[in-house]
Amino acid sequence: MNDPPAAFIEQFVATVEKVETQANLAYWYFTTTGRPEHQQEYVRLQIALRRLYADRATFQRFSNLCEQHPPTDDLLARQVTLLRYQFLGNQMDEQTIREISQREADIENEFNTFRAVLQGRAVSENEIREILRDSNDNALRQLAWEASKQIGVRVAPRLLELVELRNRIAHDIGFDNYYTMRLTLQELDEAELFGLLDKLDQQVRPIYEDYKDEIDAQLSIRFGVMPEALRPWHYSDPFFQEAPATDETLREFLTNVYADQDLIALARHFYHALGLEVDDVLARSDLYERDGKQQHAYCIHIDRKGDVRMLCNIRPNQHWMSTLLHELGHAVYDKYVDMDLPYMLRQPAHILMTEAVAILMGRLASDVNWISTYIPPRANEASQMEHAMCHYAAAESLIMSRWVPVMSHFERALYRDPGQNLNQLWWDLVEHFQGVTRPEGRNEPDWAAKIHLSTAPVYYHNYLLGELIASQMRASIEQNVLGQHANAGQRFVSDPMVGNYLREFVFKPGARRHWQDALAHATGERLQPKYFVEEISAVRIGSRCGTP
Repeated sequence: MNDPPAAFIEQFVATVEKVETQANLAYWYFTTTGRPEHQQEYVRLQIALRRLYADRATFQRFSNLCEQHPPTDDLLARQVTLLRYQFLGNQMDEQTIREISQREADIENEFNTFRAVLQGRAVSENEIREILRDSNDNALRQLAWEASKQIGVRVAPRLLELVELRNRIAHDIGFDNYYTMRLTLQELDEAELFGLLDKLDQQVRPIYEDYKDEIDAQLSIRFGVMPEALRPWHYSDPFFQEAPATDETLREFLTNVYADQDLIALARHFYHALGLEVDDVLARSDLYERDGKQQHAYCIHIDRKGDVRMLCNIRPNQHWMSTLLHELGHAVYDKYVDMDLPYMLRQPAHILMTEAVAILMGRLASDVNWISTYIPPRANEASQMEHAMCHYAAAESLIMSRWVPVMSHFERALYRDPGQNLNQLWWDLVEHFQGVTRPEGRNEPDWAAKIHLSTAPVYYHNYLLGELIASQMRASIEQNVLGQHANAGQRFVSDPMVGNYLREFVFKPGARRHWQDALAHATGERLQPKYFVEEISAVRIGSRCGTP
């Protein structure tokens, strides 16, 4: 503690830790209950937390100490970098702190408590998803899809006000807009990110167009319409971010395989087989749907001391099996971070690194080896469908590679010019990247129905980067941990060596390194999109498919 920056950080972060822990707990109760008293407590603590970072005198003192005493220790230097970003992103006056904290909580509460109205009845998001997955009634599908967008009309004006406020904060700090600011504070270069998206677009577009023609032909038969008459409600979810199981046998298998299963027991069995204990996480979690509760899913580390918990709305289907495995991927990352690290480093290396682990795990819900291992009565059936399942798994990643650019390009444009025709821009991007035809005459803020724009701004790119890293991690595990054996696919879902690798090389180091260096530490390489492109190429008819 003779190092002045180290002494400052220890003292300042001790205060931050107390407030942030209380704020995380208030957020948990706010999103699991929707009760106004928990919302107001969360707002109060968010204001208190932002005040700590917004204090200009404290920020100046920190900057002066770091300039006068440049850190020579790697761990201290990393804390200095992360703390500087936290200070910088929160430089705002008291009125702005109060306004943004209240506005963000209000709009999140709108999403938490909203239930769409379909044919005169309030329905959950799960019910809408089930209609879009299972129903062959075109009229009902359209009504369900339109109902899923009702929230967009309700929140769009407030979201636009929030965008203007966020932009004003960014301008005051010296950034062109909030989107650019948030990317910078995430240690991502905007030009490099969108250059990567453009490069991926060039590589993936031919694969996707062939795939899209194939599924559209199958969907046109299923719904009795010409391919050119297909519209957004003919796909498998409200935003076409999941692959539709167009083969009837595969669709029936994916519908039935989890219908009579205890998803919690399956997930526990899998994670424990890898040597990653999750009983404590599951015991603290809120896993099933009810009124007033947020309808999505997330994982939160309340105190960075091991209080990790998840919010889910589980039903026994493939979507929620994947989501549960995904959220537990976040959970084990948080749980197995080295708790001896300083508070600032006691977290994942980056958002995209924890998303990569979650995606790596979530993919297994449609993996033949995983189903055969953890649902033995279905093993023979799964084995017979191995080729179709492999193509479907590749399609899931392929779909995300087209959906994420819609969100990323839209959100960047939103913050650059919130006054433009956003309804038209949204459908221009959907048609360009996803190849989904906009509904005739529709002029509604369908973009605002995506919760992330309101409650997790400038986040969505991390899902695609996570997809790329998940593929890179899997290739590294199969080659360097499992020795590229013929049964590597089976061992990947059951060998404790996989869990040990993740725990030691991915989880334990926490945020001690920049994300590119953390990835190189774990896999031997910085980001290499080639592994992802190779995996999604399996979606093509006639391509090699089967156990990786």
